[in-house]
Amino acid sequence: MLKIEDLHVNIGEKEVLKGINLHIAEGETFILFGPNGSGKTTLLMTLMGFGNYTITGGRILFKGHDITYAPIHERARLGLGMSFQRPPTIHGLKTRHLVEMCALHGKNGTVPVDELAERVNFTNFLERDINAGFSGGEIKRSELLQLMAQSPDLVLFDEPESGVDLENMVLIGKTARKLLDGFVVPHPEKSMKELKSGRKTSGLIITHTGYILDYINADRGQVMYNGHLCCEARPRDILEHVGKYGYQECVRCLTK
Repeated sequence: MLKIEDLHVNIGEKEVLKGINLHIAEGETFILFGPNGSGKTTLLMTLMGFGNYTITGGRILFKGHDITYAPIHERARLGLGMSFQRPPTIHGLKTRHLVEMCALHGKNGTVPVDELAERVNFTNFLERDINAGFSGGEIKRSELLQLMAQSPDLVLFDEPESGVDLENMVLIGKTARKLLDGFVVPHPEKSMKELKSGRKTSGLIITHTGYILDYINADRGQVMYNGHLCCEARPRDILEHVGKYGYQECVRCLTK
């Protein structure tokens, strides 16, 4: 699904990503841990194609296509979707219209927007401008609604727990799992069992707290530290280790 080879990325004159190698298989969910400023969000924004992130070396392959220098809209149409940590407010554009546009270019075509909105308790927000006056939890639910409509093949989550209270975390966690399991928009000719067994949606998730692990089936994880990936292990093992010893222990992996 995704293959990153020796990726180097600058923001301005500063090198932030320093030779990233990562692969994510079809149907696999990968968890990325790391302290603030380590380069995690830079990796996701680079994968999505944002212009402030300059690739100075390496390449990105998505579903066999070289997207290293592809524009954002081409990546989205190929099946790459992202939930941002701090998405912008967009005045003059209704949430409903954005969700409809996500569905138009997604793999499911026309989807029942009102039905999807009801699943994330968002029906009353569809006629409001994107993120205008939304709380942290409401913004996350709006992001999930857009992803549900798009139904991407690879979902990038940048700290889905950030700014979310406990009640919203339960809803967001369960919806994220359904999105990754690939049955948010049911197929009329397939049973739920068939949809689960045929899981093809992949995920790359940044987390600080690890709360999202209570809701999703995470396969592998690594720590990003100072622009490098290290310490590959089961996600819960990484979370437990970091909780006991902190991220400084990861320096040992990088110096071996």
